[in-house]
Amino acid sequence: MNEMNCNNCQRWLHGYLDNELDTATATLVAAHLEACLKCKHQYEEMKTLIADVKEHVPYYEAPASLTRNVFSAIQAQASPAASIWQTIQDRSRNWFVPAFSMAVLAASVLLYIAVPTNQNLWVDEAVSEHVRSLMAEHLNDVASSDKHTVKPWFTGKLDFSPPVYDFTAQGYPLLGGRLDYLQHQTVAALIYRYNKHIINVFIMPTGEADSSPASLSARGYNIVCWQQNHMRFIAVSDLNRGELMTFSQLVQKGM
Repeated sequence: MNEMNCNNCQRWLHGYLDNELDTATATLVAAHLEACLKCKHQYEEMKTLIADVKEHVPYYEAPASLTRNVFSAIQAQASPAASIWQTIQDRSRNWFVPAFSMAVLAASVLLYIAVPTNQNLWVDEAVSEHVRSLMAEHLNDVASSDKHTVKPWFTGKLDFSPPVYDFTAQGYPLLGGRLDYLQHQTVAALIYRYNKHIINVFIMPTGEADSSPASLSARGYNIVCWQQNHMRFIAVSDLNRGELMTFSQLVQKGM
């Protein structure tokens, strides 16, 4: 696919929201959304709907027996899909409350699985902003390898003070910083380089407990997320997973 029009964008929009597209297609969709107000409006409406469902739809925890039965059915890979579903239905009758129908249970389970977690929403937008920063050639609002220049630049622009380090000696020089916008919140973005690879580190306040760096991938990019000192960190790059994790641990230790 060499170009992206509105029809193609509509076709790929769900996959873009669910982080299911390859890097090339995701890049084309992101570029089209920047240029097309109609598609961008629909994209924002879909994101809002997903967030509202996640926030307001009640969560019903499945009994441990159902969880075991589901995994047992999945492991029986030789059985056709219809047989697996029938097995789940048959075994679930032992615990299912008569007041609910199997159809309601199935819809609830599918809805819960389909709705992204809070972290996934942050990660999805972080990857999108990483792609946009590379496409628009707008990596930095302040371009400097001096942390004493970059850190003061954020003063008065944010209601928190992001930690800024330069890891030139370790092979990850600081390139600068900029303001970005994730999940309706202004955040700090620090930009680093490893050889020819760009790393965006998004930093924002959070009330969540500290957590160790966790590695994941989306749209062909590697991501490392963690919480520390009441701040959320999301590092995004096309670096391989090990190199990005090494960098993220440097940031964590720098705190």
